[in-house]
This record gives sequence, C-alpha cells and structure tokens, in this order.
Amino acid sequence: MPVINSMFKSTIGRLRISSFIEGLSLLALLFIAMPMKYMAGNPEPVRVVGMIHGVLFILFVLITLEASLKYKWSFKRTAIVLISCVIPFATFYIDSKILKPQENLLQQNN
Repeated sequence: MPVINSMFKSTIGRLRISSFIEGLSLLALLFIAMPMKYMAGNPEPVRVVGMIHGVLFILFVLITLEASLKYKWSFKRTAIVLISCVIPFATFYIDSKILKPQENLLQQNN
C-alpha cells in the first residue's frame, strides 16, 4: 500500500494509476460488455461499463493535460499519451515507456 499512497501524491503517479484503470475499463468494454450486447443480446453491461469508462476517460484526459502543463511536455508526447487511451492495451505500453521513466526521473531529481 505505501507504493500506491506515494503514487497519489504526484501528478505522474495519479496519471499512471488512471491510465491503468482506464485501460482496464476499455478492455472490459470491448471484450466483455460489447460481446455480451451483440452475442447474448444483453445491452445492460455496455450501459454500465460504458458510463464507467466514459468517466475514467475524462479523468485520464484531465490528468494528462495537468501533467503536460506541469512538466512542460511537448505536443507530440501529450498527443501520444492522449491517443493511447483509445487503443486497446496502449495505456499499459505508454505507462512502461513514458510515464514510469518520467516518474523515476522526477524521483531521482528530488
């Protein structure tokens, strides 16, 4: 738990957490809720998971913009992080290639 508590204290940490949860919600929507709607004829999971995913998506975008401004990210870096939230599994890749190294760099400088 101490690792997660420390992640909530930094913008990058909050972005890493939100990217992970947003990525999971996208996968749940695409690979669980959507098949249930179209294969089983049950649209309710799409309504529920879709709403949750929408809220997480907005949260992810807001935290990304906060990190972009705070750490003076380039337009390209900001765009790559934002685009990752609409591609399945991309938020996990972005976390390992951009967000985690950024967090490690910030920790070394403090």
